[in-house]
Amino acid sequence: MSQKKAVVLASGGLDSTTALAIARDEGFACYSISFDYGQRMRAELVAAERVARALGSVEHKVIKLDLGAIGGSALTDTTIDVPQEQTQGVPVTYVPARNTVFLSIALGWAEVLEADDIFIGVNAVDYSGYPDCRPDYIAAYETMANLATRAGTEGHTLRIRTPLIDLSKAEIVQQGVALGVDYGLTVSCYQADDDGRACGGCDSCRLRRAGFAAANVADPTRYQ
Repeated sequence: MSQKKAVVLASGGLDSTTALAIARDEGFACYSISFDYGQRMRAELVAAERVARALGSVEHKVIKLDLGAIGGSALTDTTIDVPQEQTQGVPVTYVPARNTVFLSIALGWAEVLEADDIFIGVNAVDYSGYPDCRPDYIAAYETMANLATRAGTEGHTLRIRTPLIDLSKAEIVQQGVALGVDYGLTVSCYQADDDGRACGGCDSCRLRRAGFAAANVADPTRYQ
């Protein structure tokens, strides 16, 4: 029998890299996909390609979009500052409809590949409060995916796999380390410089740093 296939969303960050390692460990032939969507942190795309090579992706695609054209996020609009302190509610680093757009393109590729599984590294425990990281959203998207695709209507059950959704950041780090992930290859910062060095102050940096500390694992992040 041929090896089962999975499409894995790969941002180059800690969570998506761990999700890719889990998919590989579960025996999937992994097809990773990243998005050049107008984000200010270009180093994450380089990190995603590094990670894809290191974890043996069969193929890695970078899809070019322009979410900056609609704005509304500190990650795509340089006139909006990335907060350096914790905020309440949905933060300005939320990119409108980002996971819906990304999952839809990943879903299309999964159909082409005849892959029934899509892995995404969303987390609803130690996260920034984005609405498109919640279990209810993922369940609703999976329902839609099975209604809206030829694969779904022809009897293939399409699954949106979220292996990290109920884990703390420390648990994610520990699982990745157990699977041999080199987190020194990853970039999580919302405003990393072109060399991939993290700012150390944004929400993503704080969550990442706290996760390594709680996991009692040395933090390999390079800071500015």
